[in-house]
Amino acid sequence: MHTKTKFLPSALLGLALSASLLGGAQANEKGGVSMNVLKIEGGQIAQPAANEQGLHIYKGIPFAAPPVGELRWKPPQAVNPWQGTLAVDQWGARCYQSQRLGALDPNNPNMSEDCLYLNVWAPSKAKGLPVMVWIHGGSNLNGAASQPEFDAAAWAKRGVVAVSINYRVDVFGFMAHPELTAESGTQSSGNYGLLDQIAALKWVQRNIAQLGGDPKNVTILGESAGAIDVSLLLVSPLSKGLFQKAVGQSGSALVPIGLFSPRPLAQGEAHGLRMADALGAKSVAQMRQATSAEVLQASAKQPSIVGLGVIDGYVVPESPTRLMLQGKGADVPLLLGSNADEGSLFSARMPLPPNATAYEALMTAQFKGQAPKALALYPAGAQGELIKSSFSDLIGDQIINYGTWAWADRAAKNNRAPVYRYFFSRRPPLAPELSIYPLTAPGAYHFAEVVYAFDNLAVRPDWGWQKADHTLAKAMADYWTNFAKTGNPNGSGLPQWPAYKAPSNQVMGLGENIGVVSEPHPDRYQFLDAFYTSAAP
Repeated sequence: MHTKTKFLPSALLGLALSASLLGGAQANEKGGVSMNVLKIEGGQIAQPAANEQGLHIYKGIPFAAPPVGELRWKPPQAVNPWQGTLAVDQWGARCYQSQRLGALDPNNPNMSEDCLYLNVWAPSKAKGLPVMVWIHGGSNLNGAASQPEFDAAAWAKRGVVAVSINYRVDVFGFMAHPELTAESGTQSSGNYGLLDQIAALKWVQRNIAQLGGDPKNVTILGESAGAIDVSLLLVSPLSKGLFQKAVGQSGSALVPIGLFSPRPLAQGEAHGLRMADALGAKSVAQMRQATSAEVLQASAKQPSIVGLGVIDGYVVPESPTRLMLQGKGADVPLLLGSNADEGSLFSARMPLPPNATAYEALMTAQFKGQAPKALALYPAGAQGELIKSSFSDLIGDQIINYGTWAWADRAAKNNRAPVYRYFFSRRPPLAPELSIYPLTAPGAYHFAEVVYAFDNLAVRPDWGWQKADHTLAKAMADYWTNFAKTGNPNGSGLPQWPAYKAPSNQVMGLGENIGVVSEPHPDRYQFLDAFYTSAAP
């Protein structure tokens, strides 16, 4: 049963069913036209009326069965068929999650394990348009497709069909366990959130033509953990043929184990055993009997980061770092980049070394014999502010910038398809200096580019947007949708964006000015690359 979706009232239902039999619109009693009814996987949906922008917005379409009860910690199953006509006019519940990153979806109070829904923005009378599938971020612990920043109307107005998807997060989406591995039939466990994303992409292949999209021209896009997931989909054999282009904003799985990348299956299974202990459960069957809240409370007691996937030999066949080095990722056009101050959000929530001595000790513990080189690139100095700045730079590079650079570098060297790389440097004028929601921090912080890429500045009406902001937002949405259409972001009226050529440092600068710039920190990324690839699993 799909608990979130309402059915049409009986009077409207009769009209809808008649419309279905007639293959489209149905005359109403006043001689007007009632809703269109569309047939998709699982049953019929009522096409929402076109809004003032000429768009149909479909909310909360189920793409898989609710992963509850015995389906908790199992791959997504086929959609449960329904009778009648679904009124897809309300967001589906966000997947069950903690508030550790704040309320990322304040406009959608509903939260449930029954959460495998997607949303579609389509121009009226759309047919065969390029498709953009958005995978939200949130460390794979939080977030939802219905977050206000992800309103994709501006993309759809540019002649695409846009899709945003939910997927299981936190322990519900990324817990491995020896029993789960044994029962899987694939000797794998722990990547249920990724399997949800793959199921959504398969749904797109089978159904998006009904909503005006071209299943043979699909671009996947993600930010932060969503970008990490995009990079994993590129190396997963299960996603082959499900997309033709990819966008990664501020994230990549090409960072070392122990930071922000998938763990070996054995580590994931060990975490699952600790989860069982925390729940007082002797088996997975007993764990499935626990309430959602009890599972989440047990997860909060575990020190391990569970949200970034498992190298399970099935969904993720081996280390993505190794696969990309060997040129084994999907050879598709890529649009990749990161922001000028990625570390400010993360370092603000981490303990800062109190002085230069403590900072140097931290660097020595991490980089050992390479610590002098690391300190030259991320200097301690004598002032606390410099330590703070260097610490933020280091955290941002380790978590975001280096991995995004490495992804572009490997693809540009190994692939035939082009890579387009950007550097985002614009800080929203009146964004608060630090808040949990909407994830603001000093500088051009992690997540700052999202409202620009969606041309969705109106979601923050009190941020004092200037002409440069509107120009940048329009350009970025044009670049993103052009890329989705053709694999090339360039178009009429836009500054020329050349393809990235490794080891060139020329990238597209997206800030107060728009144009080609030199990558500001290639020496830092090259140092980290040499250090981490020498120790890569």
